[in-house]
Amino acid sequence: MIQPTEQIFTCGFEIFGRVQGVCLRKQTRDLATLNKVRGWVMNTDEGTVKGQLEGTLPKVNELKFWLLNFGSPRAIIERAEFTPTKEITSHSFSRFSIRYHHVPAPKMAI
Repeated sequence: MIQPTEQIFTCGFEIFGRVQGVCLRKQTRDLATLNKVRGWVMNTDEGTVKGQLEGTLPKVNELKFWLLNFGSPRAIIERAEFTPTKEITSHSFSRFSIRYHHVPAPKMAI
């Protein structure tokens, strides 16, 4: 039987406000790694920061609280949206990473 401290939970998030260019992704990764939370974080084209958290319920909740109320020192969090936190049977990620997306190059006219 899995002990409550070993249960794994996940939730997605999106943070709105002045959240890009203020070290929010790096500090989210550092705090998640320190707390043994796995997942990812990335900037979006809409000016928000999105991600996924995966870990024990207390640690996931700690990251959610930090993202909602603090963020990095230069960030201004206007609001944070989270998907419902749900239990999962195993980790989907091996660590917490910063994701980068690349805008595809425009197609050349022929």
